[in-house]
Amino acid sequence: MRYIKKPEVGEYPTYSSVYLDLLEDDGKVLEHLWQNFLDIKEYVYALPEERLYYRYEEGKWTIKEILVHNIDDERIFSYRALRFARNDETPLHGFDQESYTRFSNANERSLDSIFEEYEAVRRSTIALFEHLPEESFTRGGSGIDHDGSVVNRRSVRGLAYHIAGHELRHFNIIKERYSL
Repeated sequence: MRYIKKPEVGEYPTYSSVYLDLLEDDGKVLEHLWQNFLDIKEYVYALPEERLYYRYEEGKWTIKEILVHNIDDERIFSYRALRFARNDETPLHGFDQESYTRFSNANERSLDSIFEEYEAVRRSTIALFEHLPEESFTRGGSGIDHDGSVVNRRSVRGLAYHIAGHELRHFNIIKERYSL
C-alpha cells in the first residue's frame, strides 16, 4: 500500500495529538488502517454478546455504539479529506457525535451488519487515500467552531492519521474498560 508521511505539528489541531501519538511514524497508515480493522473485529467477535451492550458508566456508549461511531467518524473525516484534496477550502462544520450515536440505533443492529458496513467504509477510505494525487496530502482546510469562527486547520494526511488514531483510541478504551 501507499506510503503517506505522518503529518507535522500544525497539520492538525492540538487535541488530535491524543490520536496521532498512538501511530508509528512509518508512513504505513493505510496498512495500519486495514490491520486495525481486522484486529478490532477479531477482538469484538470474541466477546460474549452481552458485553456488546455494557456501559462502564452511565451515559457512556456500548461497544456497538462505539463501532458505529467509528464508522460515522471515518465517513466524515474521509469526506473532509476528499474536499481538501480537491482544493476545496470551504470551512466545514463539525458534527454532534452524541446525537449521531443516540440516533444510530446501533444496539438494535446485528454485529454482522455493523462489521459489514465498517468493512465497506474502511475499504472505501483506503481506496480514497491510495489514489489521491501525491501533492494533495499537504493541502488542507479548516472547520467552523460553534461560534462561527474558523478553527482546526487539518491537512489531508492529517485526516488519514486522525482516522487511524481515533479508531485505535476507541479500541484501547474497549480493551481497558469493556473487557471481562
